[in-house]
Parts: sequence; structure tokens; C-alpha cells
Amino acid sequence: MKKIKILFLGLRGACRSQMALGFARTMVAQDQFELACAALRTHDTDPHAVQVMAEIGIDIASQTCLPLEQARTNADLIIVLAPEAELTSSTLPGDPAVIRWDIPDPLPDQPQPCLDPFRSVRDLLRQRLDNLFASGFLPIVVALKRNVELVLDHLADGIIVHDTRQRITWFNQAAERITGYDRRDVIGHLCHDVFPGGFCGGKCSFAHGLPSFEKLRYPLKITTRQGRESMLDMTVVAMHNQNGQFQGVLASMQDVTEVAHLRRQLKNVRSFHGIIGTDAKMQTIYELISDLAVSDCNVIIQGESGTGKELVAGAIHGESRRANRPFVTVNCGALPEGILESELFGHVRGAFTGAIRDKKGRFELADGGTLFLDEIGELSPNMQVKLLRVLQEGTFERVGGEKPIRVDVRVLSATNRDLRDMVRNNQFREDLFYRLSVIPVVLPPLRQRRNDIPLLVTHFVERARKDIDRPIQGLSHEAMHFFLDYNWPGNIRELQNAIQYAFIKCKAGLVQPEHLPPEIAAYVTSRPVATVRRRGKLDPARVRNALEQAKGNKVQAAKILNVGRATLYRFLRNHPTP
Repeated sequence: MKKIKILFLGLRGACRSQMALGFARTMVAQDQFELACAALRTHDTDPHAVQVMAEIGIDIASQTCLPLEQARTNADLIIVLAPEAELTSSTLPGDPAVIRWDIPDPLPDQPQPCLDPFRSVRDLLRQRLDNLFASGFLPIVVALKRNVELVLDHLADGIIVHDTRQRITWFNQAAERITGYDRRDVIGHLCHDVFPGGFCGGKCSFAHGLPSFEKLRYPLKITTRQGRESMLDMTVVAMHNQNGQFQGVLASMQDVTEVAHLRRQLKNVRSFHGIIGTDAKMQTIYELISDLAVSDCNVIIQGESGTGKELVAGAIHGESRRANRPFVTVNCGALPEGILESELFGHVRGAFTGAIRDKKGRFELADGGTLFLDEIGELSPNMQVKLLRVLQEGTFERVGGEKPIRVDVRVLSATNRDLRDMVRNNQFREDLFYRLSVIPVVLPPLRQRRNDIPLLVTHFVERARKDIDRPIQGLSHEAMHFFLDYNWPGNIRELQNAIQYAFIKCKAGLVQPEHLPPEIAAYVTSRPVATVRRRGKLDPARVRNALEQAKGNKVQAAKILNVGRATLYRFLRNHPTP
């Protein structure tokens, strides 16, 4: 049977803990309990305590009082012998359980103490210890604590627990396997001392003092002790004691390195945070978004109007550790300079006509989260300078204010303009460009990913069917060919509008070419016959793509292609390896 380790702790001095230790050693079997005493501030054993304990035949003169940090490491239970609330009780896994006894301090402030206070403390300690060991609840408390830790130790997810000082109290077997670190080298040490650069790197929630969250979830890329890169899915929850005080955090981790690798290998993700597409170009975008999520670097998203830049910004935010914090958007091209400055930085009362109260700007509203600046290429030179300052210093003042405000914001931006060309023409600041564009994301136009058109059509038809109550089944083969042949200058936004237009024009059944917007019909019918897809309903590339989407199911592939099963089977007989 494993011994129960009890530590008696005095706060101001050692006399109470030494007296309790002397009693306990006479009350319990040495093969069942391991006893020790400690104090926050130790000194020589008080002669009055030695004298009153000797009156009942207990010698405490030779007892050693250990330093607290050394003694608490292996303790199962700490009994605090003081009414003072100088030591906060810990409820973290790996830390000892704590019992508080309101034992008065026998050491008076006057220089000549008497024995009576020491006798009162002695008798009170004997009574408390008799009750403790006679009640039988002590082994139950310790067993419950050990069982909880046993459960944590055998979870499949890695578990790390640390307190408010980032001292690690628990590190389970799965955490050892995932990180390559031995718990003996981790428990009891500060997180940043154990893991080079800190386990969470730039994502540490304690980087700027105690955090104020209840739960966070984010991806994290780590380097194991053996030097291998791993991708983790991290969930961090706040832990509190019985009084609701913040105690520390419990972080659980899943190693998703293999899952991420398989996803990259399969290349068949159909949607990602609302982004629709299976084209290889979109799979690359999905992978890049996942990679960007593990850092807080600024990102600029480039692409033509209607390619889904705001969706990509939302996906980067949604994959990051900031996912449960604000995602704030600003359209820089839709507001005059004066109004935009107030929108970004806020203003104080009286800063201008109509400023009747203080107002927070978008940077303040996005504190701890992500700020998305759309149409960044439309910023005036003056606003470019002010934005650059915020990115460089992390501070700003409200319009009309003088007090610097510091925020923690990740900035994502988007434009349909060529910012490099604007830099060359002195229309956009080069230093701001490089601040914004740490990593660029370039979205392909729809005409470069035509294989995704049937999938997007299906998506928007389903959405339109919910919004417009009409018995419309979808697009006819001919209408789908018009969609495939059109060049889509407005990209996905224009495609969505075209579906909505068709739902208004078509009353029931299948959407026909005559139900499409005039510009689509005019564009397709004006092209030379040789370039139009009238040569056949199917082609090898489209069929191959549909079969991949359907995972080889020919019936499902026929639905994706908007053709009958017989048509697809006939095509496959004539093209056995499309």
C-alpha cells in the first residue's frame, strides 16, 4: 500500500507545524504515513514549544522544518495551521490537497512570551489530529485525488496543467508521447524554462499577465524534444478554486499531424469554413490557411472582386487561437478619410461636431482578436501613415484624444488591386506594404477553377431554394454549359447573383438558358461555335473530377455532372480511362 504523505505547514514560524508533527508521529503507523513539517519563514525551534510538548512526553527539539517548495513536491495533503489567508489553496491536478485549520499563533508580539498560549495550541492540535485520524476520511480524500490523476494519466489526449506562475503541476503519459519530454523533467518547473521558446511560442496566453478567458481552442505547431515538427489541436480551459479564484490552466492536446498530412494527400476537401471548392488551387489555399493559423503574422489576401476574400480572412481567424475572440471588419474604400479614422481608432467626446460621447474604434473592438481591412488599396496617404504606426508600435490615440491605447490585434487585409504596382508608382507606402504582407494569399478567379462551377451551382441552388419558395430542381444541361462557358468577371459573387436571378425568372422545374441573366446568354452565344462546349455534354477532365468528388460512385458522379446514368456509362465505355 502506498504511503499517504502529509505535510504540516506553519505560515509565520515553525512552532505550530513542529508541534503537529510531534503529535502525528505518536498517532499513526509509520508504514502507512510519511510525515513532514514546513514553514514559509523558518527559524530555530521555539523553546516554549519544546517545553510544553515535553510536558506530555513528546520531544520535538530535533525535528527538521523543511522549506515549503521542497516539501510540497511529493505531498498528498498539506494541513495549513494558521488563520491567515496568506497561502491560496490549490485545486490543480498534481498539487497536494489542502486542509486549513484555524490554529492561533502562540508567539505574541511582546518580547516575553508565556507558556499558556503554547499549551492552548498544543491541546487544540491534539484534538484536531485525534479527529482527523479517527474519522477515516483522510484515506478517502487522498484516494479520490489519486484516482482523478490516474484518469488524467490514461487519457488519449495529452494533458498539461500549470498554475498562475506557469509552474507545471501535471504532465500525463500522452503529453510525454506527443512532446517527447519526460514528466520528471517537467513537473515542478516553469513552462518557459522547460520548453525552449515556451511550449506555446507566440500563442502563450500568459505573455501579458494573467489571461481572462474560460476556454480557447487553436492549432499549434511544435518541435518535439527529438526535433520533429508536429501539428497539435490545443484546447485550453481556465481552472478555479472553491472560491472562484483563477488557479491556472489545463491544456489538452491532440496530435493531428497525420490527419493534416492525409488531408493534403487526399486533396478532396469540398468546403472549408464556408469556402466551396475542390480544385487543386483551392486545396492549396486551404493548406495555406491552416499553416497561417499557427502564427499571428499579418496576411494580405489578393484576388479579383467576388473571389471570397472575406471568407478566407474569416477562415484564417477561425483556425487560429483567436477564434473565440472578435473578428471585426472594416471596408476601407467605403468611408471618407475623416470617418474612417474615427471608425478605426475611435474618438473622444467633443473631438468634432456630432461627437457627443467617447467611442471605441475597430482596433479596440478587435482587441485580442482579428481586424480585417478590406479594400486596403483605397487608403489615403495620410491614413497609410497612421495605420503603419499602429502596426509598428501597437498603440494609437483616439481622434481628439491624447492617451495612448495599446491593443493586441492581428491584422488581415484584402485588395483587388496590385499593391506592388502601386508601390512602384508611389501610390502605396512600401514599408506599410511589407508590414501588411508578411505572407500573401492569392485567390484564383473562377475562370481558372471551372471544375468547381457545378459544385458552387449546387451550393447556391440549395441556398436559393431555402430563400425563394419555388419548386426548382436545378439547372438543365444546357444552362449548366452556359455557366461553364461564361468567363465570370464578377467571380463567385456574380455566380450567386445569377442563380438568384434564374430563380426569379424560372417558375418551376429546371432552369433553362432563357432564365439566365442577359449578359451570360449574350457572352456565350456570341462566341465562335468551335470554342463553345456544344461539342458534347461531357469531357474527360469534368468526368474525372466528378468521380473524385463522388469517391468513385458513378450514380453520384452523374448527379454532379447533371447527366443521366446512361449518359455517363456510355461516356465511360468510350473513354475507359478519363
